[in-house]
Amino acid sequence: MPDLIVDNSGPIWTVTLNRAMVRNAVDGPTARALSEVFREFDANHTAQVAVLTGAGKDFCAGADLRTVAAGDTGTPGNSAGLALNDDMQADGPMGPTRLRLRKPVIAAIEGHAVAGGLELALWCDLRVASASAILGVFCRRFGVPLIDGGTVRLPRLIGQSRALDMILTGRPVAAPEALEFGLVNRVVARGAALAAAHELAEQIARHPPQCMRNDRASVIAQFGLSLADALAQEFELGRLSLRSGEGVAGAARFMSGAGRHGSFDPPA
Repeated sequence: MPDLIVDNSGPIWTVTLNRAMVRNAVDGPTARALSEVFREFDANHTAQVAVLTGAGKDFCAGADLRTVAAGDTGTPGNSAGLALNDDMQADGPMGPTRLRLRKPVIAAIEGHAVAGGLELALWCDLRVASASAILGVFCRRFGVPLIDGGTVRLPRLIGQSRALDMILTGRPVAAPEALEFGLVNRVVARGAALAAAHELAEQIARHPPQCMRNDRASVIAQFGLSLADALAQEFELGRLSLRSGEGVAGAARFMSGAGRHGSFDPPA
């Protein structure tokens, strides 16, 4: 069986880590395959939203520590290890964590999303977790650092104080607390995370794509900008959206009755 299963048959792609025997821990080849798949997703004209999930009982337990224990960190000529590349334009050790996609990705989390698995979930735009999901910086216990954006994205999502609570202690955070933190966006019944993530993806995919992507880009790119620069950037992206013609078509739909009685979806 492949370590990665990809369903790209429609506008919503489903990418499944298929290494359940090691709780979907990621080794070097799997990290590279993840990056390749998400580049393909971003370049595909019909793809709208991706869902990232794990096979079996867990989302992802992080890096495959068997390669780390062997001292295998992707040295030249060794294809098995995780990449530790000084070039920040290259892929992250877990794969796509340095990619800045134009389209949204949703994590569907069952079981554990810990260490590098938490970092993969943080890289996604939204996170849907089952009621039995556990998130945490479990690598704290073993001296393995967060190196795929965890120390950056976690405090941006939930604030420095809560992020340091997780990062310094390495404690498990159950789904209800993760929802309270804003670490996950939805909590659903055990076993229902993938179906709920697909439902959310379908909702997003129904919207005019150019406007949605430009608004998303403005949110992501505003970190580190002054208020004036962030507002200017928002305005430029907004003008691109208006020039796309989506707003004119949407206004025509509104004039023909869309939005009445709570129905905003475009006609099938």
